[in-house]
Amino acid sequence: MRFLNDVLPMRALLRGAALTAALVRGGMLVLAVAMGLLVSGCASDKDDTIPPDEPAEKIYNEGLTLLRRQEPEKAAKRFEDVDRTHPYSEWARKALLMTTYSYFEAGKYDEAIGVGKRYIALYPGSADAAYAQYLVASALYENIPDITRDQRKTRQALDALENVVRKYPNTEYAATAKRKIEVARDQLAGKEMAIGRYYLEQRNYTGAINRFKVVVTQYQTTRQVEEALYRLTECYMAMGIVGEAQTAAAVLGYNFPDSSWYKDAYKLVQSGGAEPQENKASWISQAFKKMGLG
Repeated sequence: MRFLNDVLPMRALLRGAALTAALVRGGMLVLAVAMGLLVSGCASDKDDTIPPDEPAEKIYNEGLTLLRRQEPEKAAKRFEDVDRTHPYSEWARKALLMTTYSYFEAGKYDEAIGVGKRYIALYPGSADAAYAQYLVASALYENIPDITRDQRKTRQALDALENVVRKYPNTEYAATAKRKIEVARDQLAGKEMAIGRYYLEQRNYTGAINRFKVVVTQYQTTRQVEEALYRLTECYMAMGIVGEAQTAAAVLGYNFPDSSWYKDAYKLVQSGGAEPQENKASWISQAFKKMGLG
């Protein structure tokens, strides 16, 4: 589920001698992080002891060196040293953002979320606050669980991604967040479908309808909606509520005429001696009209 190139083009930046700002083209994110000039020196990843007067920029650049060597977790620890030994300095601010990125690269998403939220709380007006919020949202996105599990983390990721779009609508962060939002929404819709299918198998038609209704009313732009309309047709036919079954099939055919789910819905309605026919007063019809799809 990870789109690394959409997250941060940091590896390309780290190959250079200066790390001030970068514009990444071709649909990738724009990263403008004032990092200062790299100071020559090697990262001392073998010795965790920090001399009391060790300059912040030296520690910081050792973290950058570790990133270039593709050792992000070690880099995160080194950036944390900057924050610990030189708190409230400009180097500490930069290091905090780099710690977030390093933990993200290391796959330590919970750590990235925690550090990123701290950056946002300390520096909400920073030019890099947008990037920090995007990193937090992306880390939450990477924590999205399997469809069989509780989807609380998916909702958290969706909220964070929508927050990026709302606060920074004209940025590359927003453009990439929108793509991830669609995946998260599809995941939530898929969970509703899985529960609905379970109820349907148990012949708990009311319970199944309630789940499929969530998909139809809240997740119409996901790929799950076609099956949801078919399952509604199936449920209503089983309950003898033919009018609603006809409407579900008709709305499915109108919006997705080439769908295999529509062919199945058409046959199912016909087997009951009816044809797909939309009742404009049905909640199904009204739901799609609100979205401009019906």
